[in-house]
Amino acid sequence: MTLVPYRNEPFTDFKLESNQQAMKEALERVKQQLGKTYPVVINGQKISTLKQGKSINPGDVDQLIGLVSQADVALAEQAITTAYATFQEWQHVSPDERASYLFRAAALMRRRKFDYCAWLVYEVGKNWAEADADVAEAIDFLEFYGREMHRLSGPQPLTPLEGEDNRLTYIPLGVGVVIPPWNFPLAIMAGMATAAIVSGNTVVLKPASTSPVIAAKFVELMEEVGLPPGVINFVPGSGAEIGDYIVDHRLTRFVSFTGSRDVGLRINERIAKTGEGQIWIKRLIAEMGGKDGIVVDESTNLEEAATAIVQSAFGFQGQKCSAGSRAIIHQAVYDEVVKLVEHKTKELCIGPADQNYGIGPVVDENAYNKILEYIEIGKTEGRLLAGGGAAEGNGYYIQPTVFADVSPTARVMQDEIFGPVLALCKADDFKQAIDIFNNTEYGLTGAVFSNNREHLEYARQRMHCGNLYFNRKCTGALVGVHPFGGFNMSGTDSKAGGRDYLLLFTQGKLVSEKY
Repeated sequence: MTLVPYRNEPFTDFKLESNQQAMKEALERVKQQLGKTYPVVINGQKISTLKQGKSINPGDVDQLIGLVSQADVALAEQAITTAYATFQEWQHVSPDERASYLFRAAALMRRRKFDYCAWLVYEVGKNWAEADADVAEAIDFLEFYGREMHRLSGPQPLTPLEGEDNRLTYIPLGVGVVIPPWNFPLAIMAGMATAAIVSGNTVVLKPASTSPVIAAKFVELMEEVGLPPGVINFVPGSGAEIGDYIVDHRLTRFVSFTGSRDVGLRINERIAKTGEGQIWIKRLIAEMGGKDGIVVDESTNLEEAATAIVQSAFGFQGQKCSAGSRAIIHQAVYDEVVKLVEHKTKELCIGPADQNYGIGPVVDENAYNKILEYIEIGKTEGRLLAGGGAAEGNGYYIQPTVFADVSPTARVMQDEIFGPVLALCKADDFKQAIDIFNNTEYGLTGAVFSNNREHLEYARQRMHCGNLYFNRKCTGALVGVHPFGGFNMSGTDSKAGGRDYLLLFTQGKLVSEKY
C-alpha cells in the first residue's frame, strides 16, 4: 500500500461567508434529526432496551438530542463474548486492510464535517471553532493511526546475525474496553477506538453518558464503511451497572480510559486483580486530567501572554484536561498581566453554542453545581476579578471567573475544577514560578512565556509535564505534531497521536529462523 504523507486536517475558516452558511445549513439539517432513539449494537445487531438514557442540549435543557438504549449486565456479557469470538478472525486480517477502514471513515467524515460539527454543538455545547477542531482531530486520528499501523506492520530494524532470519512483529492484545470522555466526544472516542481496532483488537465501546449520540453516529459511520460486525460493540450504560463488570471480565485484555483521576485509579486497582480463568496481565491506557498552568516571566510580550492565558483557561468553558486553569506570574509584571487578563475575560460573550458565542454552557447539572461550589471556595481564597457565578440562559451557563492573589496551595490552584475558573498566582522569581507549577499531583500540560533563553532551558529540564509549550497556549495539541499524554495523576503518559501510541495496543513477537 502506497500512502501520501500524513498532514493535519485544516481548520475551517468561519470568517468566510460560505463556511458560515454551510454551518447554519448543517445545524438546521441536524436539528431535524434530534430526538431519535439509538440502540445498543452487538455483532452488528441493533438491540433496543426498555431502559433508555437521555441526551439533552446543555445550552437548552428543553431540547432532547436523543434517547439511547442502556445495556445491562447480560448485554455487557454478550458484547464481551462477541468481541472475543470476533477477535479470533479479526486479529489475522491484514494490517493494510484494517487501516483501509480508517481511511474510508476519514474520507466520509471529511465530506460531512459540518454535520459532525453540528452534532457536537448540540450535544455538548461546543461553539463552531471548538466543534470544528474536534472533528478535524478525529479525522487526524483516523489518518494517522492508519499510517502508523502500515509502518508497524513493515520490517522492523534489528541487529543482523549471520545464519539467522529474525523478524519482529507487533500483534494485537485481544478484547479492549474503551471508555472515552464527553469533552472530546468525537475525536478522543474515535482515536481510542480506532487505535485499538487498527492494531487488530476488538472493542467494547462504552460511551460517556453525556455524549452518547455522537458516539452512536461514529458507530454508524464504521458500519457504513464496512467494518465487520463484532469489531466494535456499542454498549451505552451506567458505570455503576456495567462499568465494573466489563473492566473486571476475564476476557477483557486491556482498558483504554480517558476521564477523571478517581475513576482512572479505580480502574487501575480493579484490573490489577487476576480473575478466575484469566491468563494475562491486563493493560491500562489512561489519560486522567490535569491542573495545567502557564508561567509568565518579566521578559515576555505581556499582551500575548495574557491572550494565551485567557484562551487556555476558557476555551470550551475550561472543559479540557489541557486547560490552563492556573497562571503563575513574575512579581515584576504581575499587576499588568492581571489587568490584561481581567479585561480580556470581561470581553468574552456567553450564549448558546448554535449561535456561536465564545462561551457556551458546561456539560450538565452535576458539572454546573460542582463548578459553582468551587467558585464559592475561590471567593475565600483569592480576589475575584471577573465572573463569580451563574450566567443567564436556559442551560448550564457559568460566567468565566478569575481569581487573583491566590496562594500556591489554595484549592483552586490544586484541584481540577474542569470549568471556566482561572487562578492567578504571584511568584518572586522564575525558579519559584517553576516550583509552584510543579506543586500539584498532576503533570499534563504547561506553558512558559519568556524571551529569556536561560529561563526556557531551565523550564525544559525542570517543568514536570507531558506536554510543555513555549510562548503559546497550553491547549490545542495536534495529532502527529504534539503527542499527547502526561505524568503522575495525569495518566500513563500514553502519548495519543504519537508514533508509539499503537504499541500500547499490541505486543511484540520475535520469530527467529536458523538457516
